[in-house]
Amino acid sequence: MLKVGIVGGTGYTGVELLRILTRHPEVEIRTITSRKEAGLAVEELFPSLRGHVSLRFCDPAEARLDDCAVVFFATPNGIAMQQARTLIDAGVRVIDLAADFRIRDVAAWEKWYGMSHACPELVEQAVYGLPEVNRDAIREARLIANPGCYPTAVQLGFLPLIEAGIVDLEHLIADTKSGVSGAGRHAAVHTLFSEASDNFKAYGVPGHRHLPEIVQGLSRIAGKSIGLTFVPHLTPMIRGIHATLYARLTRDVDLQDLYETRYADEPFVDVLPAGGHPETRSVRGSNICRMAVHRPQDGSTAVVLSVTDNLVKGAAGQAVHNMNLMFGFPETLAIDQVPLLP
Repeated sequence: MLKVGIVGGTGYTGVELLRILTRHPEVEIRTITSRKEAGLAVEELFPSLRGHVSLRFCDPAEARLDDCAVVFFATPNGIAMQQARTLIDAGVRVIDLAADFRIRDVAAWEKWYGMSHACPELVEQAVYGLPEVNRDAIREARLIANPGCYPTAVQLGFLPLIEAGIVDLEHLIADTKSGVSGAGRHAAVHTLFSEASDNFKAYGVPGHRHLPEIVQGLSRIAGKSIGLTFVPHLTPMIRGIHATLYARLTRDVDLQDLYETRYADEPFVDVLPAGGHPETRSVRGSNICRMAVHRPQDGSTAVVLSVTDNLVKGAAGQAVHNMNLMFGFPETLAIDQVPLLP
């Protein structure tokens, strides 16, 4: 059995990670940490896990993380970078669900995240954990930078167009929407029920911290710099990402065939038939990115619709997918659950 540790398991991605790992037949969860909830039974904080998780939260200072084969960090930004070096030196593989190792330009990361990086020497070693792009590198990785929720939906949506070299790379547009769970489990006025319900708003238009991550990923695929306008929105739903992506075509191709061919062998990308409109509820609770590609009025603009569950394919599910690749398990093991409806 693979011995697994979880650092910071009290947020939404933490409980989602626990929900998935309890179904994993090759995993033994050895420890889960929380300073605030140390000593509390996991099932007391998360009754949904009653009968599935018998652990208690422990103080990080007392956790034997070096006894684990892999440690997940489901923590706020800035935590994993303080412990990753010690764990990696002890032979532990690390999967960070936060943003500490996603951006290769450390100065840019420090600008967007407002703090100094504690171990910049590890950033270059980290593998960006988007399996549809970096599958082979993930298998050999010691440190995984798990992608953000918006970046997952946006990059997968644009990927076939950019790989094929058929769009104007300077004027890509990503119009994205997220459920309130994307903001985390901490108390905040803007996610109160009376603030978020019956409301819809854009935010971060001058610049959002996921922008450099998306630009970095798409630029690598393109082999050159790209220009992206990225506008996120907060929607009155709990889970879900909906990305509507626009790109000007520079060559006439069969877009439906392009997308179906690119993702034919990807277990967690589902391309709908021509004319489809994916819904966020169609992926709720699953590790699927469901998408459709359109060319309105047979014009020069490609429109891609890409939906994911921000807590699964956009966080915990993708982290487990990475773990499966790292340890030679079947890719879909424990993350092939059917979406929830309604």
